[in-house]
Amino acid sequence: MNSSRTRALTLCTLAVLGATAGEVAPNAPDSGIVVQSRDGMSEVEVSTDASTATARNGVVIRWMGSTLSAKTVAIDNESGSVQATGDVVIDYVDELGTPQRWKGSEVQYDFRRRRVVASGFRMGRPPFFVAGKKAEVSAEGGQQNASEVVLTTDDVAEPGYRIRAKSLTIQPDKTLVAENAVLYVGKVPMMYFPKYTRTADRHPNFWTATPGYRSLYGPFVLGSYHWEVRTNVTAALDLDLRQRRGVGGGPQVAYDLGNLGQGGGRFYYLHDDAPELSALNGPIDPDRYRFDFRHSVTNDSGFEFKGILRGQSDSMVWRDFFEREYRKDPQPKTFAEVSKSWSDWSLDLLAQPQVNDFFRTVERLPDVRLKGFRQAIGVTPVFYESESSLAYLRYRDAFPGGTNFAAFRADSYHQILAPQTYLGWLNVTPRAGGRFTHYGDVEGDPALSGGRDRWVLNTGVDVGTKASRIWPSISNRALDLEGVRHIVEPTVSYVYVPRPDQTPVELPQFDRELITPRLLPIHFPDYSQIDSVDSQNTLRLGLRNKVQTKRGGEVQNLVNWSVMTDWRLRPRVGQTTFADIYSDLDFSPRRWITLTSETRFDIDTREFRESNHRLTLTPNEWVDWSFGHRYLRDDFGTYGIGNNVFFSSLFVKFNENWGARAVHQFESRDGVLEEQQYQIYRDLRSWTAALGVRLRDNRGAPSDWTIGVTFSLKAFPRFGLGEDRSNPNLLLGM
Repeated sequence: MNSSRTRALTLCTLAVLGATAGEVAPNAPDSGIVVQSRDGMSEVEVSTDASTATARNGVVIRWMGSTLSAKTVAIDNESGSVQATGDVVIDYVDELGTPQRWKGSEVQYDFRRRRVVASGFRMGRPPFFVAGKKAEVSAEGGQQNASEVVLTTDDVAEPGYRIRAKSLTIQPDKTLVAENAVLYVGKVPMMYFPKYTRTADRHPNFWTATPGYRSLYGPFVLGSYHWEVRTNVTAALDLDLRQRRGVGGGPQVAYDLGNLGQGGGRFYYLHDDAPELSALNGPIDPDRYRFDFRHSVTNDSGFEFKGILRGQSDSMVWRDFFEREYRKDPQPKTFAEVSKSWSDWSLDLLAQPQVNDFFRTVERLPDVRLKGFRQAIGVTPVFYESESSLAYLRYRDAFPGGTNFAAFRADSYHQILAPQTYLGWLNVTPRAGGRFTHYGDVEGDPALSGGRDRWVLNTGVDVGTKASRIWPSISNRALDLEGVRHIVEPTVSYVYVPRPDQTPVELPQFDRELITPRLLPIHFPDYSQIDSVDSQNTLRLGLRNKVQTKRGGEVQNLVNWSVMTDWRLRPRVGQTTFADIYSDLDFSPRRWITLTSETRFDIDTREFRESNHRLTLTPNEWVDWSFGHRYLRDDFGTYGIGNNVFFSSLFVKFNENWGARAVHQFESRDGVLEEQQYQIYRDLRSWTAALGVRLRDNRGAPSDWTIGVTFSLKAFPRFGLGEDRSNPNLLLGM
């Protein structure tokens, strides 16, 4: 059969079968059947009554949300079933939303009911893998049955251990029941089970332990025991042994109360035998602890509650013993927030006390906020939005003798907008708003005593457009291009705020403008530093360019580049006419190559104030390498001492059993290799093991070096997918 006739018959098959597909399963996203060649050489034959079709030499069928690949298939359009033989692979999603994959030599598959009858099959439902003589499975629920099976958690062709059974039943609650089962280690039978039952979930009771050595700890073992109190309550007990620092530990609990919410808590205590190793800011009490309790509730009515209570004995305890959490949030806050949202409005109540007096805190006791989302005013083209709040605020410094003050504040902001499109391509949104803020008598600051009122008006306009052009014929193998689309989006935002009757220096600064390396919003209410509102006469200029292409049938960005700056028509004291130019660039010349760039350029001095670059290469699953550079200019008036750091991370998988990672960070200003890490990974079939080493140069202080060993059961890994790669400190127990 020649290629042109093959294409004609294939199109005929698709048209006939798509038009006569019949009833569609409820979960099926598409009733049209698609039959494609697996290698470009398939032959498709259609029966005279169009009720069946047969394809040979390798085909792929996509129908009703399922994909089937085989050497030979026979399609029965009336029943919606396929008889497939030779290297059969079926991918579908069961009723619980879990992806399933079946492999077999001969399979009958019902696309409508997602029912599999397989011979000589292999099936993966992590963490278990099953192979057998015959199986019958339906995605509609109920049991899954198989005979003459081999069951294992080893995801390799020759598993180190396995269970052979005459029959296997997988129940809807993920319970596996094997009858007449024999446990094999290698080729040696070890134990016989008349009936073997096991849940597919993690065992409710288990230990974790990470042994190692750290120069600040001495030899250590970080361990915890986990158990299931009830089906919705789990608990754990930490027990850590550090030779130089002592014994630490405490309980953990996590719960799910359904409609009443989810949450958990943790308490940890350590009598530190060497607190002087952490005393950077004065003596530290050896009785060190931390606690963390949280609860949240969310329902479909728009109600949400979130509460977190976090405390610690001193400012260094998280850094010393919970490094991973410290990196995420070095100054954890305590708060309770209740919110209720409707289609056009939301009401929020926030309470935030100072639990740790060594962290600077703006206490909100409480802060009630009513927000009006952008909404049309009747049938007019004008929109309205607002944000109003009532709060009693207390500023609490983190140092003895620092400035502390408190006041009541009422703030209300209202704005109207009129978005329009002109000429079919120019988007213009003028806006005008007003803000009134009342401050009660300021306690603790005589210079700001007495109540104060502030009025602020603002106007502005946003102008933008979006243009694109497609070149479908452009193709380039070097850049992996299959057609090109260019999208350009220029934007101009203008804001004018006349000088308020009360400037920031005349007001208590609770929600103040903090130092940030990024441009702050210029429009209200996005600009949320209420107490720092001042005059503005500014144009924000922005330009975004995207170059897109198709790779593997999917649209991907080849270039995504945005540039932004502010032109201050009337600069305030301390401001320049032009703000720094900010540039964010993502460049992917191949699917496995990504270059990211973030720069901040000072127009006046013609110098870069900041730059961050990273190149990532992932050509295959065997190699993952990234290299980057971070630069921050010395700016003692704003940021203080800068840096000029080069960093790299290289992961190499040598074979199926061995892998290694190396991480380095080098400060080029003084030629110090600040941090270096090395990990070796070993696949032990059912387990994975990792040996990690980290060395830090603390500049003048003794170097901090750590070595740790971790083991993880592959069926129930200790870390999330890729988590140990992105954060190798986990392998050190940090």
